[in-house]
Amino acid sequence: MTPLKVVIADDEDLIRAGLRIIIDTEPGLTVVGEAADGATVVPVVRRERPDVVLMDVRMPALDGIQATGRLLALDHPPKVLVVTTFENDDYVYDALRAGASGFLLKRTRPDDLVQAIKLVAAGESLLFPAAIRALAGRRPAGGAGVPGIGRLTGREGDVLRLMTKGLSNHEIAAELVVSQETVKTHVGNVLAKLGARDRTQAVIAAYESGFVSPG
Repeated sequence: MTPLKVVIADDEDLIRAGLRIIIDTEPGLTVVGEAADGATVVPVVRRERPDVVLMDVRMPALDGIQATGRLLALDHPPKVLVVTTFENDDYVYDALRAGASGFLLKRTRPDDLVQAIKLVAAGESLLFPAAIRALAGRRPAGGAGVPGIGRLTGREGDVLRLMTKGLSNHEIAAELVVSQETVKTHVGNVLAKLGARDRTQAVIAAYESGFVSPG
């Protein structure tokens, strides 16, 4: 099986070195590049075409929020996983809104880091839904800019509510007593109607529109 390719973007040499050791010792994962700031990560990603970028949000030259936006505008955008020191950092939520697929803390255990990379690459579950809900709860729900919410069918709305809880396609299928293929179709419809590139963006839209309450 071809290993998942990872790029690490962090301005601290020690952090990058530690992450590289953890990732390169895990079968199925390999680090293909590093960047010491947000500006240099873009050419690295263009050259290496990684599956996942581990992105620090606070970096010189270009922060992780702006860098995430630039990466997702590429022809072959990677999944972006924010790595941060503080989970309640507003920078994290802004990075998620910019298109990051999830986040984790720098003090995360190595096994959890590996699992997070694989989960974000697969894209069928939401990483740390409770933490994303807590971040969303710090922002007011307005509904502006999420017109697609009103076009969801009743079943698509059910699927979106279960997505906010972090359920996988398999778990949603069991909850709704339908096939996984049916769930996959509903998820695709939800993402298309909301203009979301992945589940995290759909969940952010659900909270910001008031469709689902973070509380």
